[in-house]
Amino acid sequence: MLTGAAAIDKPKPKKLKKVLGVVFGIAVVVGGTIGVGILRTPGTIAGLLPNPQLILLCWVLIGLYILLSAASYAELTTMLPKAGGAYNYIKRAYGNYAGFINGWFDFFSNAIAPAYFCIVLGEYCALLYAPLQGQEKIVAVGFLSLFTLINLPGVKSGSITQQITSAIKIVLFLVLIVGCFFTSPSEADTIQKPLLQGGLFIAFFKVIQLIMGAYDGWMSVAVFAEEDSDPGKNIPKSYFFGAIAVTVLYILINAAILYVLPVSAIAQSPLAASDAATVAFGKGGAVVMTLVSVFSLISILNAYMMIPSRILFGLSRDGFFVRKGMKVNNGGTPYFSLLFCYALAALLITYSSFEELFALGVFMMTIVTGCTYASLMRLRKKEPQLPRPYKAWGYPWSTIIAIIITAGMFIGFAMSDQKSLVIILVIVAVSFPLYKLLEKMNKS
Repeated sequence: MLTGAAAIDKPKPKKLKKVLGVVFGIAVVVGGTIGVGILRTPGTIAGLLPNPQLILLCWVLIGLYILLSAASYAELTTMLPKAGGAYNYIKRAYGNYAGFINGWFDFFSNAIAPAYFCIVLGEYCALLYAPLQGQEKIVAVGFLSLFTLINLPGVKSGSITQQITSAIKIVLFLVLIVGCFFTSPSEADTIQKPLLQGGLFIAFFKVIQLIMGAYDGWMSVAVFAEEDSDPGKNIPKSYFFGAIAVTVLYILINAAILYVLPVSAIAQSPLAASDAATVAFGKGGAVVMTLVSVFSLISILNAYMMIPSRILFGLSRDGFFVRKGMKVNNGGTPYFSLLFCYALAALLITYSSFEELFALGVFMMTIVTGCTYASLMRLRKKEPQLPRPYKAWGYPWSTIIAIIITAGMFIGFAMSDQKSLVIILVIVAVSFPLYKLLEKMNKS
């Protein structure tokens, strides 16, 4: 036991730094959301739901769902501004095991994201520079290594990078949107299908799953709450301004693509935004759009180099991961957690594909968000005395509606994506023994 001067001289563990604000919050919502989803999904969506009006309606409905959900998240985040985000609220409401399993679902859904972002970056770089064809995964690991090094020194370097890249990304997408709307419109070629014919009901849920994946990242403000200089004021603004910006941009991007390309052409294109740019800007449009795509992905990759390491930091602090995950360097980066995330993403890049990772991440995210909304209602009853700098508007109906919609999406995803469902059930099956093992290790 340390006594006297020895106890005084014992160095205190480094903590996360409270240096973030509204600008970063909005930047991480926009930068951490707009990326690979909007670039890769329009073609698949058009193939599943070949009707321009229905496609735009789906994007609008999910955008409204996100805005509705932001109110619940804002209350919880300002009430418990802790690193790690959603699992903190679920643990407080339903106990340690519920927090443990949701924390790991949240971690995996975010930790696999850098892998599929880097995979797509490798593909785009091969399109720009032919000698890289066949070396896409090496390029992907290179991007992963670069952005790990950018974020390793401290939170400020990652924050500045996020703000700059997010601003440039918005400008570049606005250029694409304006260019498309100044071009002659395409001739409509809508393929009419009855709702219950040809599996269109299942197709609808696949479309919703893809769009939800494109919106994934809007709730990432919660992960950085402990590093916000004034969470009570900054976080609600970050949620709402960020969510509104993402929703408007997504609707405009899809409207622009549908304006210059017929649905049949979009359905046959893996990179519909690039084809739309070619129509709008000529032969050089494809190259320009590829560059825009690369820059867009760089912005979202930077955000997702920061997000999962904060979740893992929180899990470590609560005894749900090894204690080394709490280690923070002088710059405020949880460096052990960051390096662990780097190793996991590098492994996934080597042995997985974009489609598999994207679908699984969305499925896990749906579980966590549903449990998060339920925790808000539980905590309102269980701990009404907790300080709540912000209260969800329209409560309880706004939260009830969010829970019902999320439950409906979960059922739909379970019907349309049984492979991801099996993986999730396996994780649930092994989670309790692992939880009890960690609990025993922490006690000893």
